[in-house]
Formats: sequence, structure tokens, C-alpha cells
Amino acid sequence: MKARNVWLIALALLAMVATGGWFALRHSALGRRADVASGYVAHVVCSCRYVGNRDLKSCATDFEPGMEIVKMSDDPAAKRITAWVPYLVQHTATYTPEYGCSLDAK
Repeated sequence: MKARNVWLIALALLAMVATGGWFALRHSALGRRADVASGYVAHVVCSCRYVGNRDLKSCATDFEPGMEIVKMSDDPAAKRITAWVPYLVQHTATYTPEYGCSLDAK
């Protein structure tokens, strides 16, 4: 077998193992906690920003302990907060005057 073929097989196996590991992590207890945490942060920060009219830095002080892993971004034009745990999950909450902040459907 040529060296190139061995490297291609090794790369394919590595990709399969990495995908399997990601899938297992995503559906583990940790993955479910990350899912809840990102939804929580998106909703709380959206309410803080667009209902409470506070700045994003001030809203970050509302997090519960353990939420440091959740990252977020603000889209002021759409009044939307996106929160995610890198490589695992993402949730978006959008403000509307009729309903306040609500999580978008996945």
C-alpha cells in the first residue's frame, strides 16, 4: 500500500472518530446542560437589553455561576441576542414589542 493511501485512511479514521466524539458529547449530560445554558443566556440577555434597556456589559453581570463558557453576540438592528457554547449548541432570542423576548425555533 502506498504511503499516500495510508495517510488518507488515517485521516478518514480520524475524521470519523472526531465526528463520533462530537456526537457523543452533544448528546451527553454535558451537551444537554450546554443547550439549556445557551438558551438561558440568550433569553436573559435579550430581556436585559431590549426590555430593561441596559447595555450588554451590564447584562453579563446577570449570569448565574457556571455560565462563563457561553459566548454571545448582539444584533441591535434586529434586536436579537445569539448565545452559544462553541462547537456544541446555539440559541437566539429576538425581541418583539408584542411578546417581549422569545427564543427562536431551532
